[in-house]
Amino acid sequence: MVSTRESLQAWLRLSLTPGVGNTTARALLQGFGLPERIFQQSPAKLQTLVSPAISQQLCTLPAELEALLDVTWEWLNTQAPLRMASYKPRQTEGVVIGKRLLTLADPDYPQSLMLTPDPPLMLYAMGQTQHLHWLSPPPLQAPRAVAIVGSRNPTPQGSLNAQDFAHSLSQAGLTVISGLALGIDTAAHKGALAGGTLANPLHTVAVVGTGLDRVYPHQNHALAQHIAQQGLLLSEYPLNTPPVMANFPKRNRLIAGLSQGCLVVEAALRSGSLITAKQAVDMGKEVFAIPGSIHTTVAKGCHDLIKQGAKLVDSAHDILEEMKDLPSPSMALNKSSPSDIATSATDNKDRRHSSPSHAQAIAVHLDHVPVGLDELQRRSGLPTSQLQAELFQMELAGTLGRLPGGLYQQLTRK
Repeated sequence: MVSTRESLQAWLRLSLTPGVGNTTARALLQGFGLPERIFQQSPAKLQTLVSPAISQQLCTLPAELEALLDVTWEWLNTQAPLRMASYKPRQTEGVVIGKRLLTLADPDYPQSLMLTPDPPLMLYAMGQTQHLHWLSPPPLQAPRAVAIVGSRNPTPQGSLNAQDFAHSLSQAGLTVISGLALGIDTAAHKGALAGGTLANPLHTVAVVGTGLDRVYPHQNHALAQHIAQQGLLLSEYPLNTPPVMANFPKRNRLIAGLSQGCLVVEAALRSGSLITAKQAVDMGKEVFAIPGSIHTTVAKGCHDLIKQGAKLVDSAHDILEEMKDLPSPSMALNKSSPSDIATSATDNKDRRHSSPSHAQAIAVHLDHVPVGLDELQRRSGLPTSQLQAELFQMELAGTLGRLPGGLYQQLTRK
């Protein structure tokens, strides 16, 4: 517990001690009790559990301790701003953004993480912290959450799939876990926020690789604020931690650990998303993958997962069918329902539509394999200017995606 400044200081000191990682910290806690007790031990007593070098470090105050203590104590006791000027949430009345620092000794520490091989010593939380219990299911029950991960540079169809699946799963009462990165993560968080219901107080959880006093990438500042109002932001890293490349793959184990299953939407063969999927498998979680075009690089990771035994899915219904031990969904889902759900999402309400006759004529010659303008013109027979105008309108309407290299791809809502 970190209800006092002294308690906070002891936990921070333990986390800052060189040579003391999560495993060593757990051994010390099991051997001596709370951090205050650890630092009361003699070097000889400490050496019954750790090396002489680490024992010496434990007896020395870290140079950065006082500065981090001041920053963290102030952060915990300062109310977070409710909104940002660039973003107007759907509902702000009565919304409080809470802040917590959860330790391994805290009863609100997510039990699903306690069962993972390397639970963090401390977990910083910001958002709807009064609902942290949602991440700690009753004994013998799986967490009511699904991880959605994928490429930072997805195809337009990939982004749409992530958003639609997240929307449907959120409406079914599940929490969507992702990492706040650009691409698939961003689409998943947005879909979950749009689809969330009162039956689920945590629509989405973002596990980040920086301190919670900053947002990375900066393009997701407004999204992070929205998540704090309808979900949670979580980090194992102290405040003032900048974006460090090594921290992002490491945090993926928390994304896998907090969820019952992991959906990979799009991923290249060498992708951090595949790390998350492997960790999910190692933890005994379900892994799902959406197939894509054999000509698309970001589909190869999903195809490889399917070859290794991941469940091929083409609708949220497939995922819910695999999660039969969860409470009954708050709404009936069938193969076509995600499309119906998505049309009511906030992000789609302003979409423009092209001419139905021309759009349908062009759609006949489009498929999910990317195709160039010249080939489309050959297939459709339309003049170049008219074809380009219709393609632009279809892109605005969300039925077509423009890919690098002047290629086009049909988008279909699942």
